[in-house]
Amino acid sequence: MYQIITSLLDTDLYQLTVMQAVWEKFPNANVKYKLFFRKDVFFSPEMAKEVSKQIKLYCDLKFGNEELDYLKSLPFIKDKFINKLKSYCPKQLQLVNGHIKIRNKKGHLSIDIEGPWLYTILFEVPVLAIVNEVYFHHNLNRMETEIKEQEGVEKLLENKKLIRDNNLRVAEFGTRRRWSKEWQNEVVLNLFRLPSFIGTSNVHLAMKYDIKPIGTMSHQWIMAGVGLAGTFRESQSFMLNKWVETYRGDLGIALTDTYGTDAFCKDFDMYFAKLYDGVRQDSGDPIEWGNKMIAHYESLGIDPKSKSYIFSDGLTVERAKTIRDYFNGYNVSFGIGTSLTNNFASHDALNVVFKMTECNGVSTVKLSDTPGKEMCEDVAQLWLMKTIMKEKVNGRR
Repeated sequence: MYQIITSLLDTDLYQLTVMQAVWEKFPNANVKYKLFFRKDVFFSPEMAKEVSKQIKLYCDLKFGNEELDYLKSLPFIKDKFINKLKSYCPKQLQLVNGHIKIRNKKGHLSIDIEGPWLYTILFEVPVLAIVNEVYFHHNLNRMETEIKEQEGVEKLLENKKLIRDNNLRVAEFGTRRRWSKEWQNEVVLNLFRLPSFIGTSNVHLAMKYDIKPIGTMSHQWIMAGVGLAGTFRESQSFMLNKWVETYRGDLGIALTDTYGTDAFCKDFDMYFAKLYDGVRQDSGDPIEWGNKMIAHYESLGIDPKSKSYIFSDGLTVERAKTIRDYFNGYNVSFGIGTSLTNNFASHDALNVVFKMTECNGVSTVKLSDTPGKEMCEDVAQLWLMKTIMKEKVNGRR
């Protein structure tokens, strides 16, 4: 099998933007990450060996001069951070020194990474892309692959027509669970000339096709606050403020669902609501979420039509059209991932994530707006965070 990840830019933009914020604000933070399959998936010993091999190959990569020059052209990437990236290499967390642990027990693949946040952060998206591509490569023969790719071409053309005919503002967000890097390239190649196509989360493809890279913060930025803020109750507002201090008005889209949108709205007061350009939805019911955020802006005396609303939770193009039609007149756009880069009628994409589980020795929590998406390794910590957020929503101190 060929090398899957050949560039450190073959990742989502939010990995680099969060990394820069970590470098500036929390350079000494230590974290742990863990791979989670939401549905059981079997990995043979051969597949697990291939995953390990591909991660080792990834560890040998460095940023090239062309890649650094491209990052330098982005207005929100700082020159001093570029200098830091010149010496960055994932090999600093090689498997041999214990920071990366890959195990396969009776077909259950597990991957754990721990170490300095600044050096572990870029592993999330590449690890997920490797796990997905190895899985599908090893489970299909050549004929099955050709049949599936033909299915993919037909569906891609349907999606392309829907986006064009309905003038949907769509960005491609499919790196983490893609069928393959070649297929993701094919998707972007087919879409990037559409007038309403607004960009891709994949930095390498953005550079390759001279299109806008899309992304701001991820869940881990908010989640890490429990180990950094000194107080669980104010950890979300603490991290929202640290983001503002870092980017000074750039990258102004806030992620709302780490501890649930209701708790987010309690933290997202007049100060943040005016500073941030808009909000992103990544779990729960999108119509309910949109109505809730519009009402929140109105309650603060802010024109909700002056803000941006980005939907990115398991979308299809058809679902995006339904949402856009409902919120007609508002500034809505869509980050569509798996249904573009791994949408084949005869198989399901892997339901897998790679999440931070600990920051500075404190168990991190994700509550989400969707039942079943909540995550925490410590049951007591999960209960405590639920209680704190419920009290916050109910106005209790």
